[in-house]
Parts: sequence; C-alpha cells; structure tokens
Amino acid sequence: MPDTLPTVLVLTALPVEYDAVRAHVEDAEELVHEDGTRVERGRLAGTPWSVAIAELGEGAVNAAALTMQIVSWLRPEALLFVGVAGGLKDDVEIGDVVVGTKVYAIHGGKETPSGFHARPESWQGSHRLVQAARSALRDLEGVRGHRKPIACGDVVLADDRSELADRIRRTYNDAYAIEMEGSGASHAAHLSGRLDALVIRGISDRANADKHRADASGSQERAAAQAASVAVAVLRKHRPRAGSSSAKEGPQPGYDGDHIDFRGSTFHGPVTGKTTGPR
Repeated sequence: MPDTLPTVLVLTALPVEYDAVRAHVEDAEELVHEDGTRVERGRLAGTPWSVAIAELGEGAVNAAALTMQIVSWLRPEALLFVGVAGGLKDDVEIGDVVVGTKVYAIHGGKETPSGFHARPESWQGSHRLVQAARSALRDLEGVRGHRKPIACGDVVLADDRSELADRIRRTYNDAYAIEMEGSGASHAAHLSGRLDALVIRGISDRANADKHRADASGSQERAAAQAASVAVAVLRKHRPRAGSSSAKEGPQPGYDGDHIDFRGSTFHGPVTGKTTGPR
C-alpha cells in the first residue's frame, strides 16, 4: 500500500464490533506501538483511504486516553467510533443505526438538596462526515439510519424506569441512543485539532430490562454488522482534505474517484514492533 495514502482510524470497544469492521478491511497487517497498543491497518477497496482499526475496551476514559495515543502515532485524517448501543426512542428498532450528529457526556453535573443539576458537555459530529453519512444512507439498502444525538456515560443502562433513564429523557431528550465510549473519543478528536470525527452506533437493545434477552439473541452481532456497513458507506463518500498527502500527489494508481486498485503495491507504516504473517 502506498505510504501517501491518508489514514482513517476506526475505533471499537468490543470484539464483536472490531470483527464487524475488520471484515471489510483487506490486506491488514498488525502495527504495534512502543507502549504495546496494537492496531491493524489495511485497505478499504473502492476508497482513497488506508484504514487502521483498534479495539480499545469499554469506557470513555479508556477511549479518550488510547484515542489520543493512536492519533498522535498514526496521524489519521478522520476518526470513526463504530459499535453497538442501546436505543432510547420508541421509533428506533434493534438493527437500526444511529449516526451521531452530537455526542453528550451525561454524567457531568452538581448534586444539590433540590436534586441533580446537569452540566452537559457535548461534541458535534464532523460536518463533512455527517454530510457523507446523509448521502450514504440514502443509497444504502437494508439499513434504517437515524442522524441524531447520542448520549454517552460510563454505565450500561438496562432499566428504562431508573433515575438515570428519567434524567436522560428530561435533560437529553433528543438523544436516540446510549453508549459508553463516544464522548471520550470525541473529546480526544477535538483536542487533536483538525480531525474529522463521527460516532456510528448500531442498536442492539432498548436499554431496558430485556437487554440480556436481546444480547442472547445475537442482536449485538447484527447491530455491529449494520454499524460497520454504514461506516464503510460513509468512507466511500468521504474524501481526503485538499492539501493532504494523497490530494497533493494526485489520484493514486487505479483510483478513478469511485474505485481504487492496490494490486502490486507495498505497505509500510510508522510502527515499532510490526508483526506480519498469515492470519
């Protein structure tokens, strides 16, 4: 793979999410950071991107720290967090995909004798990526997509009658999904400067007491696959910024705006401790 190809970083929390994204990445090889963090980077056919994928584990703090490390290491041009989430609205079905136009951090606030007063933080999804998602979802068959805000907190919500669920309905009433890592990744992307970022979540449950039944039915696998398919569709629409390495050098061999062919290419990366071999 040519060194000049711009990189998009696709982050996941769970193995099922990672596997769903990896199924779309060809010729992947493992890169190992000097601190031990591992990613796989390969090509996404039909796009001008090399794609680096990472499995970070659960939680916003973990996501923020590792996102900063990987962004500093690989210098991607765009970042997607792709995975599963609980649905918060009656019109969101299991298997639907929510593209985060905004990500809320839901736990900030002040506890007083009169109750909890929320002090929200939020991050907007990249305009360029949200626009790419709007275009991609129009043409993507078999996926029901929503371009809506997403709530994020370090909690698995499995009770829609809980105090937290009520607080989300009152304070973050426009949120369509709840998950655990999007705020950390979004904040890291914001701190990095000029980095397009977007959270894409497939709905695997309704964030209620039936969550365990939904998970046991295979809903996470289905939701992860749907989210990954939307992420790929977004990257087929999204284009590198003017002035990036690929833009400055012109179209790569075999790339005509819709298709790209890397046959005969070699792949190198800024990596300490690279491992290769058959998978």
